[in-house]
Amino acid sequence: MRIIALCIAGVLAVAAWEFATPHLTPPLAAQSVPQSVQEISLSFAPVVRQAAPAVASIYARRVVEQRVNPFFNDPLFGQLFGDQGRSVPRVQNALGSGVIVSADGIVVSNYHVVGGADDIRVVLDDRREFAADVILADQESDLAVLRMRGASGLPAVTLADSDLVEVGDLVLAIGNPFGVGQTVSSGIVSALARSGLAVGSGRGYFIQTDAAINPGNSGGALVDMHGHLVGINTAILTRSGGSNGIGFAIPANLVDQVVAQALQGRDRFQRPWVGISGQAVDAALADAFGMSLPQGVVIREMHDSSPMRRAGLTVGDVILAVNGEPVNSAQEMMFRLSAQGLGGTASMTVLQGERQGTASVELIAPPEVPARETLSVSGVVLRGLVAETINPAVIAENNLSPGAAGVMVVSVQDVAEWAGLRPRDVVLAVNRQPVGNTRELDRVLRDTARYWELEIEREGRRTVLRFRL
Repeated sequence: MRIIALCIAGVLAVAAWEFATPHLTPPLAAQSVPQSVQEISLSFAPVVRQAAPAVASIYARRVVEQRVNPFFNDPLFGQLFGDQGRSVPRVQNALGSGVIVSADGIVVSNYHVVGGADDIRVVLDDRREFAADVILADQESDLAVLRMRGASGLPAVTLADSDLVEVGDLVLAIGNPFGVGQTVSSGIVSALARSGLAVGSGRGYFIQTDAAINPGNSGGALVDMHGHLVGINTAILTRSGGSNGIGFAIPANLVDQVVAQALQGRDRFQRPWVGISGQAVDAALADAFGMSLPQGVVIREMHDSSPMRRAGLTVGDVILAVNGEPVNSAQEMMFRLSAQGLGGTASMTVLQGERQGTASVELIAPPEVPARETLSVSGVVLRGLVAETINPAVIAENNLSPGAAGVMVVSVQDVAEWAGLRPRDVVLAVNRQPVGNTRELDRVLRDTARYWELEIEREGRRTVLRFRL
């Protein structure tokens, strides 16, 4: 009995020590070893077999004019000698990747791969080759849609809902890096809503991944574990030229809308026009607005014809979400609207003063009102100038300020170039006479004055150009 009592006391003491001492490692019961061949030999091969046939290599060629003497390419010598240097055609080759999204040969790639190309060849995973034509190109999103000639019955990828992607999801990047042939690399989604970045030719909203992306991967596929497309790989951040684990992809929801517009016959991607400029709310602005957290986009400027104005929004309001999705930058807001496309309305969660509410905003194309009325100047004053009357469509096409008004410079040659004008300059007044449209500009330029003064706005700054004839 004494021995039994001692044993019981010992067990109780061990149990008490066990409960009093915290576990530094998980209990063994929470750990396990592979119990089957399937668990031991995990592989991405099924995903690759499904997605890889829909990823192609793209070879683009463009012909550019280059001056024979390298001194004529120098900014200083080029101005001194003008067009006296002889130019010869030079072939530029580009290598990239593309994703087949339709069995009849519709391919999505990057604008910086095929933009301006004279000859495009698409090589499939099974080594078949097709000539292709660009049917829609959009430099701002860095997307281009191609149609392969004579193609049918091709493998096509299914587009995922990129809004459902989460940080930490496993993804595969498929493309043709450095021209070595189709290559697959694995990683995770490192971050979402990367905006305010200027990567590649694109400006906007990106998915970040650490899957290895290298030159030649541009335009290739970023797929999830179902083999569905979550993004088009577009650029990397690197100092060496190789992958450092920071790559960016254009979300599939925007790709879907771009392809839809291409199939509708548009050659340029049309974004909904809201007619505002916005600024991300930082800590200082959040404190000024009495917000507990810095979030949303505050409206800084608004066009008189903006659909947001018709929906009841004003300058100083804070847009918190679009269709229930939080937005924390102007680029993110425009991505949400662009992915929805033209037509219908978007529901916006808005903070107006201390009151939070919702507003229904029409998704419309920028109106051509007033008419842009192109003017080509052939007289002595500003000869070689081509200009347009500014309207919402001109503002949207050239990324001008929503409040821009007057006349925009389209191109310059001869006297107009010598006077210092540049494309996208906004001409506000000539010899201190305001010009609101091209008809008024044409009338002012008929004057016989020898001294001329042009008040212009360039990249948001006002300046004055003076010259003598």
